[in-house]
Amino acid sequence: MVAFDIDKVVAALEKAVTAWDTPAVTIVSQRDHDPFKVLISCILSLRTKDTTTGAASERLFSLADTAEKMLGLPQARIEEAIYPVGFYHTKAAQIIGICRLLHEKYDGSVPESIEELLSFKGVGRKTANLVVTLGFGKPGICVDTHVHRICNRWGYVETATPEETEFRLREILPLKYWLRINDLLVTFGQNLCRPVSPFCSKCPIYEYCKRVNVGKNR
Repeated sequence: MVAFDIDKVVAALEKAVTAWDTPAVTIVSQRDHDPFKVLISCILSLRTKDTTTGAASERLFSLADTAEKMLGLPQARIEEAIYPVGFYHTKAAQIIGICRLLHEKYDGSVPESIEELLSFKGVGRKTANLVVTLGFGKPGICVDTHVHRICNRWGYVETATPEETEFRLREILPLKYWLRINDLLVTFGQNLCRPVSPFCSKCPIYEYCKRVNVGKNR
């Protein structure tokens, strides 16, 4: 194994991910550059496969693409549009609550700060960072299960929770990679660096990885 070089690792990942599908929420952000749609898509994506998230987002936004329009829909109509995303009853109620708060406190616009976004029910640090980075193009590091797992697997960080990983990456990850790291590692984690039995034999950054806690691999 050679010394870890984040620049070479990111360059290798950028080349590798071109062979795989882009995460659903990223596609939404690239299509419309709309923070509201990024926020709602993030809510839909939790514990849901990307293919399901993408289709559900399209169905919902064809009915309502602003907070005000969303408030004009009955909850049952939202549930019908987003099914079969995970916990669709709960998410429909969350979406209504978020839209109500946006309408009453923010004149229908999504706030740009992580701190304000965290005040919304159902919005955690992962979602808040995605909205800030993908919706507004502002610096942030979205750490989900893939980013947390892979950065620890590499040995780049030694952390116990995604939140710890986020704050550690804020200290060591070059700013130029903050907006990109989530997309890269979600795609990489879904396709190659799997949670169980990763494809180490095909990995483009094998030589840099400490393979922490990797038992069986392919």
